[in-house]
Amino acid sequence: MNKPLAGALLALTLVGAGAGPAVAADTATEPAVRAKAVTFAGTVALSNCSGSVVRTAASQPSDPALVLSNGHCLETGFPGPGEVVMDQPSSRSFGLLDSAGSRVATLRADKIAYATMTDTDASLYQLTTTYGQIESRYGIKALELNTTRPAEGTAIKVVSGYWKRIYSCSIDGFAYRLKEGAWTWKDSVRYTSSCNTIGGTSGSPVVDNATGKVVAVNNTGNESGGRCTDNNPCEVDESGNVTVREGINYGQQTYPLAACIGPGSKIDLNRAGCTVPKP
Repeated sequence: MNKPLAGALLALTLVGAGAGPAVAADTATEPAVRAKAVTFAGTVALSNCSGSVVRTAASQPSDPALVLSNGHCLETGFPGPGEVVMDQPSSRSFGLLDSAGSRVATLRADKIAYATMTDTDASLYQLTTTYGQIESRYGIKALELNTTRPAEGTAIKVVSGYWKRIYSCSIDGFAYRLKEGAWTWKDSVRYTSSCNTIGGTSGSPVVDNATGKVVAVNNTGNESGGRCTDNNPCEVDESGNVTVREGINYGQQTYPLAACIGPGSKIDLNRAGCTVPKP
């Protein structure tokens, strides 16, 4: 996994200065569709990961806002294989960023609405503030979750609130199964090599350049060429054949989770199209 970070010392070890200026563009050379300007607005920094304030097209200003991150970023530790966390109290805080990557507010959760590391690697926190309150106080709109599967070749950006860094690349393809240690994920998004994400980028929204919508949540990469081990996921196809892609990173699609969000930001696992694991 793009490992959660334990604290400031590790952050400094990785890049020299975790409090450095925001980087609005990475070293990618691939062309990008510029229909939407992808910025840091709506992303958040967790204590050890990245995330974003997200909504569906049907979300209302009066609905409690939701923050999307990874299941492996939970403050309670990694959920075990087959484990689903729902409606658990949480007072976790999130640093809300504006378009330039400046922290403009601290948001707080009142519960973990949903989290798992089975089939996908995602968490949704429900906040004590509404979408309308966030927009009126800070001028920041939540990122909209896409409702359909993205296409191979889609130009994307991985936006890390933790590092204040944006990675640019494309969807290279999909892994039928992605296996890492004890966990297995389905239909994972594989990035082209220029999205060379690192620890702390876990939970970053993966944004479609053309629409500005969130199509996946960043979660892992093969660090050293290992085969299906922790920090070295492998791809497994329908026939059971294993492929290792050293240095390549991955995200988990979010449209199956978006379908689970009902009125009032309530997570309803019986909604049509909601295919994430149930407790």
